[in-house]
Amino acid sequence: MYRLLLAWRYLLTRYIALASIISVTLGVATLVIVNSVMAGFAREMEARLNGILSDLVIEAHSLLGIPEVEEKKRIIREVLGDDVVGITATVHVPSMMNFDVNGTYMNRQITLIGIDTETYAQVSDFGRHLLHPDNQKQIGFDLKEGGYAPGRDGFPLFAGWERRRMNAEMAAMRQKIEDAQRRLNGDQLPPADPTAVAPPADPLAGNLPADPVAEDPAHPGIEQHTGIILGIAMCTLRQADPSGKVRDLYLLQPGDDVQITYPKCSIPVQPERAVFTVVDFYESKMSEYDSNFAFMPLEELQRLRVMFDEETQSRTVSSLQIKLRDGADLDAARDKLQARFPVAKYRYSIRTWRDSQGPLLAAVQLETTILNILLFLIIAVAGFGILATFFMIVVEKTKDIGVLKALGAPSSGVMSIFLSYGLSLGLVGSGVGAALGLVFVRHINPIADFLEWVTGRPVFDPTIYYFTEIPVHVEPLMIAMVILGSLGIAVLASVLPAMRAARLHPVEALRYE
Repeated sequence: MYRLLLAWRYLLTRYIALASIISVTLGVATLVIVNSVMAGFAREMEARLNGILSDLVIEAHSLLGIPEVEEKKRIIREVLGDDVVGITATVHVPSMMNFDVNGTYMNRQITLIGIDTETYAQVSDFGRHLLHPDNQKQIGFDLKEGGYAPGRDGFPLFAGWERRRMNAEMAAMRQKIEDAQRRLNGDQLPPADPTAVAPPADPLAGNLPADPVAEDPAHPGIEQHTGIILGIAMCTLRQADPSGKVRDLYLLQPGDDVQITYPKCSIPVQPERAVFTVVDFYESKMSEYDSNFAFMPLEELQRLRVMFDEETQSRTVSSLQIKLRDGADLDAARDKLQARFPVAKYRYSIRTWRDSQGPLLAAVQLETTILNILLFLIIAVAGFGILATFFMIVVEKTKDIGVLKALGAPSSGVMSIFLSYGLSLGLVGSGVGAALGLVFVRHINPIADFLEWVTGRPVFDPTIYYFTEIPVHVEPLMIAMVILGSLGIAVLASVLPAMRAARLHPVEALRYE
């Protein structure tokens, strides 16, 4: 009992120990905050990646792609059994998009993806990232009569067929102005030739589509090209206004036309181009995808690229994407498919979504590990403070230790006094630090707002990070490991002083000056 009483007395009377407690508290609080924020970022990133990408992807290395798609789907379901939730086929090809913005021609390098509207939503969260409510329920490539993203800040009022009618009226007005100018100059207008062949569709030249897929229900004669869904970052410029509010400047709107140049599926590869009508925007809040992906109907892209296998007399695709049930072992499923489709025979690449994003996920994990190591050094510094404090107490209390040993206190009892003292410092510091860190994490966004108000600069620039709040995730196991680690450092720092006190001879301790 005397051990605990002495340890408690030292804790209350030795104010120098307060510095060690504060060091442990700050170290533990910092570790809790950093790990919670990093876990929040990692969890948010993984959720978005897994929502965009399917669980498994079978991708063809050959130019012609994967033939006999339905047969491949049957084999996949046979190999994986009840773990399969959905399978869809896609075609993806690097392309170049260009469009006209007030007389300025703009280019974007994109990945053009052909998707099956019936099955693509089964393997990803693609639908919920679209702006139009109807497309969120059922993916479609028909232009809508307005209703795009209601309430979205900065979104244009005129979108869809309304935008297309306005474009047609402006084109007709420009044509009338050009004709009037020619008459004033005395130029003769070329006669209309009903048998003339229309020039190739070119949005940069203001031509109308040659192969419409839909017609304006309110104004027959105004038609659209094959619909395309663009990543929102391709056609917007995100910037902050003078008040600090982030706004989007739209270069394109649903109803506008774009021209895309893509490679045909031939040897040698030949470029082709086609005109598409923007029917919706895709916003996953992952800039890598929002600035790169464009989606169109699968069958139309197969037709444009002539993706046809003469040997099997079937259309081919670039990849098969597979969604598995929650809790399924992705690595085991990948290994089964790799055994069924050996690369030496099929030339297929079979990967999980984690394999595809391996470098990014590994970089985040490495960063978290390095931060933990560096921040644990703060607690290690506190441990050296405890070590120095305890050595000083041993020297100061040499006579007291001699009296205890003369009264019959064993060496183990004297040693346990200082070990209990170190454990007490660790318990108080780690407990207060964990509580302080959790409170900080709970109110991290109001604190970030306050720091932005004080400094006048955003803590996380929303034009770069594409989120409005700092994501956090508290893992109980992480809290327990941080507390145990800090307790271990505090106890280890008290071992050497405790051993020195235990080895003191009572007579020499009582004669100590």
